[in-house]
Amino acid sequence: MTTQKHHMGKLENRVAIVTGGAAGIGRGITEAFVREGASVLMADVNQAAAAEAMEHFESRYPGQVRSAQVDVTNKQKVQSMVAGAIEAFGRLDILVNNAWRGSGFARLEEQSDEQIRGAFDMAVMAAFWAMQAALPEFRRLGAGRVINLCSLNGVNAHMYSADYNAAKEALRTLTRTAAREWAADQVCCNVICPGAASDAYQRFARNNPDNAAEIAKANPMGRVGDPLTDIAPVAVFLASDECRYLTGNTLFVDGGAHINGVHWAPQLRN
Repeated sequence: MTTQKHHMGKLENRVAIVTGGAAGIGRGITEAFVREGASVLMADVNQAAAAEAMEHFESRYPGQVRSAQVDVTNKQKVQSMVAGAIEAFGRLDILVNNAWRGSGFARLEEQSDEQIRGAFDMAVMAAFWAMQAALPEFRRLGAGRVINLCSLNGVNAHMYSADYNAAKEALRTLTRTAAREWAADQVCCNVICPGAASDAYQRFARNNPDNAAEIAKANPMGRVGDPLTDIAPVAVFLASDECRYLTGNTLFVDGGAHINGVHWAPQLRN
C-alpha cells in the first residue's frame, strides 16, 4: 500500500493531539498534520465520524493516526487522552483544542446557567485541563505548541451566542496568559479565529441560508473558508519550527472578515 508522504514534512517526527479531530476544522487540521509527517491522536466524541475518518487515514497514512473517544468536558478523560497520546507515540509536541458542541442560538436573557456553564466546560475547562496535562511533556522536550480555536463571534460579540462568545473569549485570554507564563519553556501558545465552513457553520447556513449567503458575499474574499486548504495550513505553521518565536497571538484566518466586521444577524423567532 502506498502512502502519500513524499516530502520531508514540516512536522516530521512530531506528535499532536487534535480534539474534535474527526470532522470540520479539526478534521482539516488532522489531515494537514499527517500530510506534513506528524502522528496524530484524533480525539472526538462522535464515534461514527471518527470511524469514517479513521478509514480515510488508515488507507492513506497507515499508522499515523490513532482515534480516541473523548468527552472533553470530563477532566479524567482529558488527562487520559494526553497520557494516551504520549504512551501511543512516545512523546507529545502539539496540542490543538478545537472540540465544540453547539447549543444553538438564544437571546442572552433566555440562556440558562447550564448553557453558559456547558460552554465554559467545553471551551475553557477542556483546554485548561489538556494544557496542564501536556506541560510536563513539553518541558521534558524543551518545546511545545498549543493552538486553541476561538472565534470572531466572541471578538465581535455577535448576537444570540453569548455562551459561545464568552467561553471563546475566555479561552483566548487563557491562551495568552499561558503564552506569557510558558515562554521561558519555549512553549508557543496561539489562537486561530477561523472563518470557515465548519460543522457549526454549515448548521447555521442550513437554518439561515439568506444570512449565510450575505456573509459569504460580504467577506472581502467573497467566500467562506475551507477547513483543509484555508485554515489547516495556518495550524501547520503554528505547530512547526517556523513558529518558534511567535506566541500569544490571535490569527484571524477569515479572508479579512475581521477588518470591518461581518453582518451576523441570524433569524430568531420573537
